[in-house]
Amino acid sequence: MSQKAFQDYYPDEVAHCYGCGRLNEHGHQIKSYWEGEQAVATYTPKPYHTAIPGYVYGGLIASLIDCHSTGTAAAAAYRAEGRAMDTEPALRFVTASLHVDYLKPTPIDDPLELRARVKEIKGRKVVVTTELSAQGEVCARGEVVAVQVPEHMWARLMGRS
Repeated sequence: MSQKAFQDYYPDEVAHCYGCGRLNEHGHQIKSYWEGEQAVATYTPKPYHTAIPGYVYGGLIASLIDCHSTGTAAAAAYRAEGRAMDTEPALRFVTASLHVDYLKPTPIDDPLELRARVKEIKGRKVVVTTELSAQGEVCARGEVVAVQVPEHMWARLMGRS
C-alpha cells in the first residue's frame, strides 16, 4: 500500500504503544487506513497468540480492536478539523473505555480484518465501533471511547513539565 498508515503519523514521543507503535519492535505494529468512511487494518496472528489450539487469544483481539479504534479516532479528528495528519498540533488519542463482545471463536490460521466506523465525535472524545473478522465472518465487535491526549501529558512527553 503506497499511502501512509494513521500510525505512521504519530510523533516519535507517542509511537511506542504495544499495539500500534511503529517504534515498538516487540509490538503488533498494526497499520490502519481509510477505505471510504471505514478504517481498515489487517493483522496475521502468530502461533504464540493461541488461546486453545487453532484459535486466537481474546487478549490479542481486544488489543487489536483497541489500537485500531484509537488510530481511527485520531484520523477522524483530523478529518473533522479539515487537517492533514502531518499538521501540528498533533492529535493523539488514548482509551477511556473498551468494550468487546466475542461472538465466535477466531481461527488463528488466517489474517484478521478490522473495520472501524466513527460513531460520534464530541469535543475531545471520539466513539469508534470496530468489527474483527476472520475468513469473512465477524468474530468480535468492540466499542472504544477514545479521548484526546491532554496537554499536560503532551508537555511531560515533550520534556516541558
